Amino acid sequence: MKQNETFFSILVLAAAMLWGTTGTAQSFAPPGASPLSVGSVRLAVGGAALLIFAWRRGALEGKTLWYKGSTFFAAGCMSAYQLFFFAGVLKTGVAVGTVVTIGSAPVFAGLISMIFRRENPGLKWAAATLLSVIGCVLLITGGKKLEVNSIGVVLALGAGVSYALYAAVSKELLESHPPEAVTGVVFSIGALFLSPVLLFYNLDWLQTIQGISVALHLGLVATALAYVLFSHGLAKISFPKAVTLSLAEPVTAAALGLFLLKEKLSLISQIGMILVFAGLVIASLAGLRKKRIECVSEISSKD
Repeated sequence: MKQNETFFSILVLAAAMLWGTTGTAQSFAPPGASPLSVGSVRLAVGGAALLIFAWRRGALEGKTLWYKGSTFFAAGCMSAYQLFFFAGVLKTGVAVGTVVTIGSAPVFAGLISMIFRRENPGLKWAAATLLSVIGCVLLITGGKKLEVNSIGVVLALGAGVSYALYAAVSKELLESHPPEAVTGVVFSIGALFLSPVLLFYNLDWLQTIQGISVALHLGLVATALAYVLFSHGLAKISFPKAVTLSLAEPVTAAALGLFLLKEKLSLISQIGMILVFAGLVIASLAGLRKKRIECVSEISSKD
């Protein structure tokens, strides 16, 4: 009997909750820490930690991952996600940029799954995704009137498709390589791709205890640990489902803002949080009935 999908869904949810700490952690960064430099440092620290972890686990034996085009493609997608996201936010604002990015990623994941993998994510996934995306829009915007920049929206859509492609290619790599190896190699290469960015930004914020603490949290917890959990979950569930479950990130961010930063949520944002939560519950249970039927069939055939 196969291990239940629900366990692996929980791993992805846990990863998304760790990603949700990113915004709060960045708010504690010293003055002068630009978002793109923080993102690049995060990837560098996380990539190094993941590579060391994979090496210590003996997951890098064979080294075939280093020579695969799909590995470099996944690393490129992760790097592109960082660049597209921060550029999109710069153009159209945090709220719109975030909503477009996280709202479009599950949709792109579903399309990629249907077109390239010939898989149908299912009606439960579609319902859960729609509910969660609507919830995210309400949660992040809070019903406020927003200024929309068309170039910024396109850049945010680029971030969404980059993340979906990263998940899709990683799913392929995880079918023949351990999660630790995939995350370690992909993120270390991605960090190299983004390293030139660090030459153009002031990194003096890293010379303070506060700055180092922020960098270590983002790199070790919100990246290394989070993506190890995500990869272990992604290896066992469909990648459209994994991307949809990632929508737990803004809920975590909102909750942390509410309790740690003393931010206030409007009624509309509260309704949005409830909708996202409901969508995540549906997504987590999607396929559970099918799995139970398969288990019963296995038991019957053994008898």
